[in-house]
Amino acid sequence: MTEKQQEGTIFEGLNAPQAEAVKCLGGPMLIVAGAGSGKTRVITMRIANLIANGVSPYGILALTFTNKAAREMKTRIGSIVGSKVASHLWMGTFHSMFARLLRIEAENIGMPVTFTIYDTQDSQTLIKSIIKGLGLDDKIYKPKTVHGMISSAKNDLLFPADYARDPDIAKRDRDQMRPRMAEIYQMYVNECRKAGAMDFDDLLIHTYTLFRNNPECLERYQKRFAHILVDEYQDTNRVQYAIVNMLAKANRNICVVGDDSQSIYSFRGARIENILNFKKDYPDCQVFKLEQNYRSTQTIVSAANSLIAKNINRIPKNVFSEGEVGEKIKIRQTNSDIEEAKTVVGEISYRVRSGENPEDIAILYRANFQSRVLEEALRHEGIPYKVYGGVTFYQRKEIKDVLAYLRLTVNHSDNESFKRVINYPKRAIGETSVSKLEGYANAHGMTLWEAASNPLVLETAGLKGATAQRILDFTAMVTEFSMQAEKVDAATLLKGVLDRTKIIEDLKTDKDSAEGEDRIKNVEELRNAFVTFVDEKVEEGGETSLSAYLTDIALMTDADTGNDENCVRLMTVHASKGLEFSRVFIVGLEDGLFPGSMSILDPVSLEEERRLMYVALTRAKKSLTLTYAKERFRNGETTMSICSRFLKELPEEMCDRQGEGRTVSISSFGPTTRRVINTPKPRFVPVSSQKVAPSAGEGTASSTPDGEFSVGDVVAHERFGDGVIESIIVDTPQDVKLKINFNNFGVKLLLLRFARIRKK
Repeated sequence: MTEKQQEGTIFEGLNAPQAEAVKCLGGPMLIVAGAGSGKTRVITMRIANLIANGVSPYGILALTFTNKAAREMKTRIGSIVGSKVASHLWMGTFHSMFARLLRIEAENIGMPVTFTIYDTQDSQTLIKSIIKGLGLDDKIYKPKTVHGMISSAKNDLLFPADYARDPDIAKRDRDQMRPRMAEIYQMYVNECRKAGAMDFDDLLIHTYTLFRNNPECLERYQKRFAHILVDEYQDTNRVQYAIVNMLAKANRNICVVGDDSQSIYSFRGARIENILNFKKDYPDCQVFKLEQNYRSTQTIVSAANSLIAKNINRIPKNVFSEGEVGEKIKIRQTNSDIEEAKTVVGEISYRVRSGENPEDIAILYRANFQSRVLEEALRHEGIPYKVYGGVTFYQRKEIKDVLAYLRLTVNHSDNESFKRVINYPKRAIGETSVSKLEGYANAHGMTLWEAASNPLVLETAGLKGATAQRILDFTAMVTEFSMQAEKVDAATLLKGVLDRTKIIEDLKTDKDSAEGEDRIKNVEELRNAFVTFVDEKVEEGGETSLSAYLTDIALMTDADTGNDENCVRLMTVHASKGLEFSRVFIVGLEDGLFPGSMSILDPVSLEEERRLMYVALTRAKKSLTLTYAKERFRNGETTMSICSRFLKELPEEMCDRQGEGRTVSISSFGPTTRRVINTPKPRFVPVSSQKVAPSAGEGTASSTPDGEFSVGDVVAHERFGDGVIESIIVDTPQDVKLKINFNNFGVKLLLLRFARIRKK
């Protein structure tokens, strides 16, 4: 492609603000990108333009939200400047790029080049063993909670020594009955280092300490990365912020892209201040605002703007859409969470039967527990669905078992992998033997591998005879795998490991059950993944080793492993970030749930909850349905709810509200016979005039002079006394139920034809 053709391709289809951002070739710059404004295209074309203007791809570091996005962007850049040129870009997530850098610089931080990357489950397993070793109560020192606290400390650049001497932290830990947190944190760091392992947070912490403690190393990478681009800058935490600014300090060619209105990860340590204060950090920066939304209808964009305008801490912008006006946002009140699920699934069923693709539909919720009733309703209707955030492929037990062998192969110090496979498949090495081995290793500062591979140590530890020989045979087998790993690619090695360990044969002992069959298929799919990885790396001229593959998969997320199945998507709003769907349902819009109860009284937290709602609204391209329930089953009991304050912040003229004092069908979107007439709520709409009368021929029911009852009527019952009709449920003309709130007996559901009530 000629230079003129490249330029034409780069700027083709860009609007004026997008083109200006792409043309900017140097200096600090902030791209404020509203939802659906084409920021990925701008980042992609800006990188292509840098290369087209003589910048070496070796000198570009681009930090993206997901590795999948990076691969897609690199492919697009390659189509313009050539795939071989694009392959030299350093492009990926913070964790993947700095894991790559740390492999190169491992010696400078005292870690092996083959360091293991612990996932969350690995970290929590290690923490659990530390807590057990200290004799602490794991109901107070919950591994998940402890891991979260350690992760937060690392993201805030608090090292164990800093943590231990901070009086406020010490007081907090004492108040929470966890006074030994600092000790656990230090032991966790020590154990990770001894095992030659890093968790996700360590990939950033070690990069920071590498640059802080090695000025020459920092200077080398400052010169190397002449241009730095950071996507989703609003979601960076303190340590990411520090690393980026250390690298950019020398040349100041830093471009950050993001949307403060979509900063929703403070619980992971993200700091919205990073994007809000960028102009203070770089007073000479150029600011570009991408405000045209290409995703959603005018109605959705305008409603989202109206909502987010309530936030005080934000960068002013006017996001707009030139697409169709679109339908109004549907707001539906239901009586319970079960009815809410039926309402939502009722519309989905109607839409799917009408020819819509399930994959174009998503149900979003604030908390994972909300998915249960939705899943039950979807299963009942026979609608295929996928829950994001469930057990991912690489977290399945059989996959973790295989990967533990491979991790131990490249890093003998990995104690967690050692314990996982020392007796899998079963080789008569029981828990008692492993405990003896672990006790001796810990007492003498050794790794389990060092202890297990030494006959004299085994004997001293009380492991003799056949048991000791089986342990030695195990270490000898893994040593052979390590020798093979230096000679063959990842796929070939995996085949050898599976053949030698007979894992598939072990799984076949349970092949008669559906679960057993699935496990075998999963391992076969893992083999396919290895083959695909090797083929792709050969084509790219990349590394095909086992270490390269393990690094690749250790950093995968749900967003990287999403599938193309034609099914409805269920996920939390947090998980939906970066995705889009034609039709979106947001459920559980109740104060105390969305926004959460802890956020309502805290202005800063409430603003983040509002940003989260903004993200949810802007996932939709054409249709939005928002629902809430008057009653919800939570924590083992049914509780009353009130609608979310966010619903009241949406412009009335853009909403179609039903159920709030008007007639609403349980599935008012498709054919149904059942109707629910709910209690009037004057703050939203006028009281409905809809009435029901006893069925003809059913003379047992008392009636008013005109023979009709309405929601809101005060009635008298011969046994329960006076009450108010809250809702009228019409299943069939002969099957009408009244939900009545009696003064002295509470809420009762009565069949109209037998109710014996009269209007007062």
